[in-house]
Amino acid sequence: MGKAKVAILGSGNIGTDLMIKVMRHSRHLEMGVLVGIDPASDGLARARRMGAATTDQGIDGLAAMPEWREIKVVFDATSAQTHKRHHEVCVAAGKQMIDLTPAAIGPHTIPVVNLEANLDRPDVNMVTCGGQATIPMVYAVRRVSQRVPYAEIVASISSRSAGPGTRANIDEFTETTAKAIETVGQAHRGKAIIILNPAEPPLIMRDTVFALSQGAEPGQIEESVARMVEEVRAYVPGYRLKQKVQFERVGHNNPIRIPGYGEFAGIKSSIFLEVEGAAHYLPAYAGNLDIMTSAALATADRWVERKLNG
Repeated sequence: MGKAKVAILGSGNIGTDLMIKVMRHSRHLEMGVLVGIDPASDGLARARRMGAATTDQGIDGLAAMPEWREIKVVFDATSAQTHKRHHEVCVAAGKQMIDLTPAAIGPHTIPVVNLEANLDRPDVNMVTCGGQATIPMVYAVRRVSQRVPYAEIVASISSRSAGPGTRANIDEFTETTAKAIETVGQAHRGKAIIILNPAEPPLIMRDTVFALSQGAEPGQIEESVARMVEEVRAYVPGYRLKQKVQFERVGHNNPIRIPGYGEFAGIKSSIFLEVEGAAHYLPAYAGNLDIMTSAALATADRWVERKLNG
């Protein structure tokens, strides 16, 4: 099988971590160009040391480079605000886009849930770090239940692992993640909260999922969650349950009222996760970086495997 050359837009934390993953672990990708806008960026300096081509002139600089013709896949690790133009330039040139911003021009994509359904789309969106960590759990509950009227996620990440792009996109994070809980996780209503934890020493990424479901018993949910954890670990080895799934039965004699849905009686599942990063660029506490870049890498590898190699 041949390899496809890629470009990465964004030379910050996420883009640099992704570049290292492409170089070290990709089955079907070859690093082409790392693109930034800051000539003094550590990411661009590191890329040059590792033998990759670079430009500090953004998407216009990339499109002017001779390497542009050979690029098959473009990862966007910049911001939701700039992705629209990046999308227009790259899709017009026939490049496959993997969007790591919350822009969500393309369909929300979680590799273990709906990757195969989105492989023919020219731009796929990797939701958010919190979404990549928690939506598989929402879907794990949903796939054994008749319905999930409500799911809420809380993503807690170290302040040190949140770069300027993440901080600028907090509103988009909550909106994009909540929507993907509904469209991908298949909850009737979703809510997302992100916490930037300033604790020192920095704490590892932690995620909590609360799902209200009907039509499945706790044992079925627990088994489905355990299977899903192993499916995610295939591309994010540091992904794990922090403790056993906790269950609470809500009776018809004391139902919960869900705004926009009505009264709920059924099972409340509380799922507690921890995501340890592979420490390719930032320390292991930056699991939020690792799960995003790992999901993007898995998506692009599968796209190349199917589209270019048959």
